[in-house]
Amino acid sequence: MASSSPSHCRSVNVEVQMSCVSGVAARIGGCMAHSPQGVQLPMARLTLALVLAAPFCPLAAQQPAPAASPPEGGPSSTAQEPGAGAQLHTGTSSGLDTNARLVNLLADHQYLRIEEQLDQLPRDQAQLYRGILANRSNQLDQSVQLLEPLIDQVTASGNNILEKMLRLTLAEDYLRLGDWARAARAYVTLDDRLHAQLSPGEQDEIEMPLKLLPLARDNPPVTVDPCEPFRLQVSNDPLGLIDVPVFIDARSHSWMLDPTAPFNLISRSIARDVGLEISPRSAIVRTLTGRPIEVHSTVIPRFTIGGRLTLHNVTAFVFDDADYSFPDSGYRVEGILGFSALAAMGRITVSDNTIQVDPAKEIDPQSDQDRLTTGDRFYLDGDQVIVALGRTQDRAADPTSPGNPTGSHGDLGESDDRMFAIDAGGQQTYLTSRWFDEHAAEFNGQKMQTLSFPGMESGSQSAYVAETVPLFIGDRTVDLHYIPVLTQPLGSAARDDVYGVIGVDGLDQLNSYTFDYRTMRFSATGE
Repeated sequence: MASSSPSHCRSVNVEVQMSCVSGVAARIGGCMAHSPQGVQLPMARLTLALVLAAPFCPLAAQQPAPAASPPEGGPSSTAQEPGAGAQLHTGTSSGLDTNARLVNLLADHQYLRIEEQLDQLPRDQAQLYRGILANRSNQLDQSVQLLEPLIDQVTASGNNILEKMLRLTLAEDYLRLGDWARAARAYVTLDDRLHAQLSPGEQDEIEMPLKLLPLARDNPPVTVDPCEPFRLQVSNDPLGLIDVPVFIDARSHSWMLDPTAPFNLISRSIARDVGLEISPRSAIVRTLTGRPIEVHSTVIPRFTIGGRLTLHNVTAFVFDDADYSFPDSGYRVEGILGFSALAAMGRITVSDNTIQVDPAKEIDPQSDQDRLTTGDRFYLDGDQVIVALGRTQDRAADPTSPGNPTGSHGDLGESDDRMFAIDAGGQQTYLTSRWFDEHAAEFNGQKMQTLSFPGMESGSQSAYVAETVPLFIGDRTVDLHYIPVLTQPLGSAARDDVYGVIGVDGLDQLNSYTFDYRTMRFSATGE
């Protein structure tokens, strides 16, 4: 999107509440967002991003040079200051040295730009960043191979920030690989060695794996049967999220699809009804729902998605039914499909209450014909799904153009990509102050409205609503409508460092959208 793109704006009274718990958890804790029409919409969590605050130096800790002060904006532009926990933004960082630029690029999720600089770095530093980028691109075995040999060297350097970054990335690798024992040890070691260096947000980020993985460390690894592509009917639950039909021991259930969930979850009543063995040990976690709850573990011997895709030895964590129930709507969550299930599903295309599944492990793959190679790349940063969307031209200047990038686009390092978080487990779509800073002129003459954030350090905010926001996805432009636009940083790196968050209400405006976890590509078609 370019600042001249014809997004139409109007001001309305909007109130959005945000919390630091997960997408579904925000609903449990009563965290609601109000749409421009006054309809209450639950909000997803504001996860805190990994702090990448130190360049690689094997012997001594180095700190990046301070960033130059941003230029003053016009009368209607708010120069963005990093909030509490937020990272510096890249922009034109000509006053920064190479290490500081890399730190800023990581904070901005500008992975393609980092890739093109790797050959210019010292060997160990390049190895570190290659390992981090492999983690973000879901190339987990490669990330482990690159980062494990650096552990002793980084630990001996005394650089706590760097050690924290390295250990957290490796812990995430083990977790996504389903290596419960190594993941459990990695998180415990991280907390034992560096607890004092972890910010409150980072402590929240690791609370669930730190406490839950010891319950599952002896569980067998999940295995997946080969499967032909298939289509399944899905439904929207009262929260507006997608429920997927699953089978446990030939009994049908509906589980919520949440791409941001690191674990599979199951209600105690369902686990008991199908005869699962529930661990006698338990853990008390807070970040799952925003209040302390007791969680056990279990292993599902046979688990089938849509009656077609079968997984064996699925680790799931057991919650009490009351902790995921909604008395006002009479809705009770039976289970939640997390990352391991999504990875097994391979490529998923959502449209018209159906999901087309092209499994990661097919019976007879046809020379990778079903692998998505168009669209835009997406990345996994902790439990965030980050997609690189390009800018769009001013279509008023060329009304015949469907939307072309103003600069280079695709896999080139110097692209005009703008990073957005996609939260298919959260209802609300909104644009952050980073987007506003590039589009402030479009709101001239509009009346500012107050946006309040109970429980957030940022307090009250000012906001507009953009009637039409064009997004360039792959080779096409899609329009989203009536999107709240924040004008000030939230003080959360996970949100201030992206240009916007696309939730379920934004995804529902698309005809279809596809995630391919095999090629890490995202595509969409508009209405």
